[in-house]
Amino acid sequence: MYLRVVSESLQPQEISTRLGCEADEATAIGSRRHPQSPPRKHATWIRHVRGRGESGRPEDLEPAILAWGPEFATALGRLADSPDAAVSLVVVQEITDPEDPQQKGIVLGADLLAWLARAGASLDIDQYVYLD
Repeated sequence: MYLRVVSESLQPQEISTRLGCEADEATAIGSRRHPQSPPRKHATWIRHVRGRGESGRPEDLEPAILAWGPEFATALGRLADSPDAAVSLVVVQEITDPEDPQQKGIVLGADLLAWLARAGASLDIDQYVYLD
């Protein structure tokens, strides 16, 4: 799970300045994935959600996001409300065993949903199913 800010007008350092914290990962406008790739038209600012343990289930990671605090959510909300950026929480779910209940379903609590609303963040769920 990670928080992503995308902007066609702000570079990652400008996003960090507005949010009051550095990205864990970022790409700049004009940068290239490979030398032959076209220049990127947008910047991406990413903060990874790290929780305790190895489960990685969304409900296990909620406390890590909530610990970022309401001030950070408010700063994200100001950015999301501007024409400069879009904010989203990305949940990546990999399913390798459809019988494993730990690999199915996504539960998001009311406190996390309120935090996301304050942050002006959309929810992006990427699911990958790997079966033999």
